[in-house]
Amino acid sequence: MWCLLVELVWEKKYDKSGAKSAPVSVALPFQTIETLNESTQQRQKSIESFLKGRGEPEWRNLLIWGDKKYVLPSLLRQFANAVDLIYIDPPFGTGEDYSYHVDVPDGETPASFTKLPSVIEQKAYRDTWGERPYELDSYLRWFYDTLLFLAKLLKPTGSLYIHLDWHIAHYAKIVADEVFGYENFQNEVIWKRKDAQSFTKRYGVTNDIILFYTKSAEYTWNPIYEPLSEKTADKWYKYPEEADRDVVNRLGQTIKKGTIRRYNKADLSAPGDRTGTLAHHKWKGKWPPKGRHWQYTVQDMERLEKENRLIYSKSGMVYEKRYLDESKGTPLSTLWTDISMVRGMDKARKGAEYVGFPTQKPKELLEKIIGISSNPGDLVLDCFCGSGTTAVVAEESGRRWIAGDLGRFAIHTTRKRLLGVEDVKPFVIQNLGKYERQAWQTAEFGDETGARVRSYISFILKLYNAQQLNGYVWLHGKKGIRLVHVGSVDSPISPLDVGQIVAEFKRSMGIGKEAPKTNGVDILGWDFAFELNELAKQQAAQANVDLRFLRIPREVLDKKAVEQGDVHFFELASLDVRVKTSGKKATVTINDFVIPADDVPADIQKEIKHWSQWVDYWAVDWNNKNDTFHNEMQEYRTREKPKLATESSKTYDEHGEYRIVVKVIDILGNDTTKLLLVKV
Repeated sequence: MWCLLVELVWEKKYDKSGAKSAPVSVALPFQTIETLNESTQQRQKSIESFLKGRGEPEWRNLLIWGDKKYVLPSLLRQFANAVDLIYIDPPFGTGEDYSYHVDVPDGETPASFTKLPSVIEQKAYRDTWGERPYELDSYLRWFYDTLLFLAKLLKPTGSLYIHLDWHIAHYAKIVADEVFGYENFQNEVIWKRKDAQSFTKRYGVTNDIILFYTKSAEYTWNPIYEPLSEKTADKWYKYPEEADRDVVNRLGQTIKKGTIRRYNKADLSAPGDRTGTLAHHKWKGKWPPKGRHWQYTVQDMERLEKENRLIYSKSGMVYEKRYLDESKGTPLSTLWTDISMVRGMDKARKGAEYVGFPTQKPKELLEKIIGISSNPGDLVLDCFCGSGTTAVVAEESGRRWIAGDLGRFAIHTTRKRLLGVEDVKPFVIQNLGKYERQAWQTAEFGDETGARVRSYISFILKLYNAQQLNGYVWLHGKKGIRLVHVGSVDSPISPLDVGQIVAEFKRSMGIGKEAPKTNGVDILGWDFAFELNELAKQQAAQANVDLRFLRIPREVLDKKAVEQGDVHFFELASLDVRVKTSGKKATVTINDFVIPADDVPADIQKEIKHWSQWVDYWAVDWNNKNDTFHNEMQEYRTREKPKLATESSKTYDEHGEYRIVVKVIDILGNDTTKLLLVKV
């Protein structure tokens, strides 16, 4: 019976009664915001099957955008004790964890910059590491809470791999021992990721550390063998033999007649005399050496003799021929030296993996882990997916997967990499959306509906530096000479909302001392309906009202960001898309795309010579049902195809009216959508 010899204690690990404090666990419903690579026929078949009571809809792999402290407890409702393999690559405390590299395409000269973390990403970093680098108390509390949720998600036969660096691994192991049990710690894997690193007064760091845990003594294990080195093969397999006929070796390979096969002479005895057993016998009149026994029974020895696999020394001692072509190699050890890190300098090379994440891990690394510790059809989870390597390898190897990340750009990068996988299965992108906001609003402003909504509106107006107005339903505040509307946490800003805002604005012109003295309204919202952008602006312009749509950032959910004044409202991008029809064929063309370039350095903005350089990716839902965006066509640059196409066509099976939704994602990972109504 193992006991925990060492325990790490941090602030608030125990409550006043001496019991361990449980992590805050708020389970919220997920919202599907995009379905990818699913045909109209697949979509309809899945819906009909579910409506006819034939069980749950067909499995869809999940890409989840959100904070782990909400995502993991929310996964428990469906996936408790259901995950076969978890790989996590949590923040190391390097400061690079939420940054990413952005290339500006098609420029006359190569241009790129490092996108710094958003405030909400910085907040997650602070929650993990504290205000200062390596504030271990904060990190250990966060890591412990994370592992408690992962332990509940993992199957009894499941495995967990924790990828860390030298700064934190020894502390993390003590915490993991406490959660999973010292007896379930299986290995410390050393990954030699680069050849050299130079420091003035200490050793160069060339490796990462991967801690391998299981939930019990019974777990999936598919051993991998490394090929024998030429030196080892020459040393041990030094006896040549020409095959006198075609033979099938023990690996099922056909060895042609005349092939030179190399073998070694393996001792057929083993320690222990085994008196009274079938192994205690003579062979060809000889006993095995004193204190040993034959590894095979008489019948097995006769079979080996018949197969010409026995060979004798001059003294008559028998050995078994073991052929080099039957060797699986040596079992994989804990020192992995054959996988190089992903390098930015290789990005121009055809087939290179580099996608701009400083912490990106190579596919080979995950291929080993997933191959050894899971089987096809198993469920793999990575809640720090970053560039998406785990999801890509799981997809390519026939596993189901759940991948998540806090960073919007990480989700977009993973989406693109998955769409580049041949025959990728349909998958969905989810978040906690309005449910997370609802929980925040209730916790922050109370349960009483009217007071809660009024306090919420006042809070957002204050953050926007706007003065509150009274006596209006749709116009909530005033900033300078512009009026302000604050959207609810529950639903996106819709064309109907815009119509009501404009109508109240027109009715209020010139009435009372607080009446509008401008034709401008700023509309603040968490989400915006597909129909907005140009359509709503055009309608408002006809009424002589100048509208601006600004997104309420998730940073408002963070008290610390609010206190520090780190909340910024950014205007939505403007997308000009046109559609032409010919018979049953519709052709969509992007004509212009403009983004507020607040996050782009001024010198980089100068490199933008054409609007298409802002576009990283775009997709089309050709028959949207006023529900989730279904990605039926996507276009993005690759190294093999650097030119971005801005036109796409679809021939419908039937005449009729269709809703076409176009989604554009810019080089910073932000998305803009537009609805087109078409009749073919």
